[in-house]
Amino acid sequence: MRNLIVFSGSGVSAESGIRTFRDSGGLWEEHDIYDVATPEAWNRNPDLVQRFYNDRRKQVLEADPNPAHHAISKLQARFNVTVITQNVDDLHERAGSKQVIHLHGELRKARSTGDPTLIYDIEGSELKMSDTCEKGYPLRPHIVWFGEMVPMMEEAARICRKAELFIVVGTSLEVYPAASLIHMVPEKIDKYYIDPAADTERSIPGFKIIKENAGVAMPRLTEILFSN
Repeated sequence: MRNLIVFSGSGVSAESGIRTFRDSGGLWEEHDIYDVATPEAWNRNPDLVQRFYNDRRKQVLEADPNPAHHAISKLQARFNVTVITQNVDDLHERAGSKQVIHLHGELRKARSTGDPTLIYDIEGSELKMSDTCEKGYPLRPHIVWFGEMVPMMEEAARICRKAELFIVVGTSLEVYPAASLIHMVPEKIDKYYIDPAADTERSIPGFKIIKENAGVAMPRLTEILFSN
């Protein structure tokens, strides 16, 4: 089977009712991102950061995968699909996608503040300030905050270099270093960019631009790829 890479962003999750900081000019659910999504915020006010992510986790648990998630999962019947996502929810997995790389972390996981290799699943929506790892260090949300390295970038780049089909869906391609992945993909393959707000004047060499919502365009593109 051919290697098909899906690079997804917040526009896919938004159709399941999950908001992002880009919805309201740098605010994320009415919080300035620098108050809840940086290492400095955690050091300054860990209780606020913890409550914020507990609320986000509850929101994700109440959300369901939408037609875009299901269409991407359906592609596994014909292709070797890897989803590389900027989203921190688990909606791709709940829709059935088996190979998912989370560039910016996973909301339903926690990691040790003293040993970042220690990562744990979170049962339910709440991570408590008293929760610790097996070495006794406090746990923090397993999220890549602004100003932190993106540990999965090297693996994502390696996978992109082997792509035989490439789909970008639900991302503005403005968040770096994640957006640089489109330049890692082989030139002579079919590449698609799905975004209802896509700027057709913008130079995205080699991409077929589809100006529709993910929930409409992704199922349609899946059927086209199945018929080819």
